[in-house]
Amino acid sequence: MLQCFMRTGVHIKHCSGQVSVCQEERVVREETRLDMLPADSATPLGSRTRRERRDAMEHRQCILQVARSLFAKQGVDAVSMHQIAKAAGIGQGTLYRRYAHKGELCMDLLHERHEELRVEIEKLFEQKKHLPALTRLDSVLLQSINFLEEQGALLTAIVQTQMQETMCRKAPNIEQMSAYYWLHTMFASLLTEAVEWGELAPLDVSFTADALLATLNPMFYRMQRQERGLSPEHILQGLRHIYITGMKW
Repeated sequence: MLQCFMRTGVHIKHCSGQVSVCQEERVVREETRLDMLPADSATPLGSRTRRERRDAMEHRQCILQVARSLFAKQGVDAVSMHQIAKAAGIGQGTLYRRYAHKGELCMDLLHERHEELRVEIEKLFEQKKHLPALTRLDSVLLQSINFLEEQGALLTAIVQTQMQETMCRKAPNIEQMSAYYWLHTMFASLLTEAVEWGELAPLDVSFTADALLATLNPMFYRMQRQERGLSPEHILQGLRHIYITGMKW
């Protein structure tokens, strides 16, 4: 899942009025430029800056609200950046200055939900700290499947964008992706504890955590759901069989 949460600068090109990932021009984000404020402005700089920041926040929330509504009605894949800009009542260039591509917009939509997931898992760990490591691992797998089921379309859009970027330049260091790093650390900790307490046979903890996260890749999950026709419960049971019961002594 964590493959989905790293923000990077993105090169774009113009083709028939459309903007696509990868080429020579760089999108520059809108910033408040204090040196561009009129020298004779009657409004104090602090007040003007605060108002502009508030306006920018409201503008962002408007875009996200429109995108969320369109995605819910039509599906993420079917909605274009042009449609979002039109429905939000802004120019397409303005939208691209804020979000270089749809994957980046999806990242913003997912940010709050991802933070909620972190809190939910931390609470779960606190409530079940007295239980065996594999029991807690099972709970995290369930949470992960629920998250993929709930946010799968947004996650897939992000991963697809990152794949396009990888074709255009050096692939980003996966360990720098905060969500991936956080999940890997959590899974590795649980696996290490399970080995130390004799719940699992000795294993390569880091590799196993990477392999587990690979099976939770949004595109892989979507393929299993849509092309294989597997239910979330079927996928969860498969993960349990491989990474819990299948690795016991």
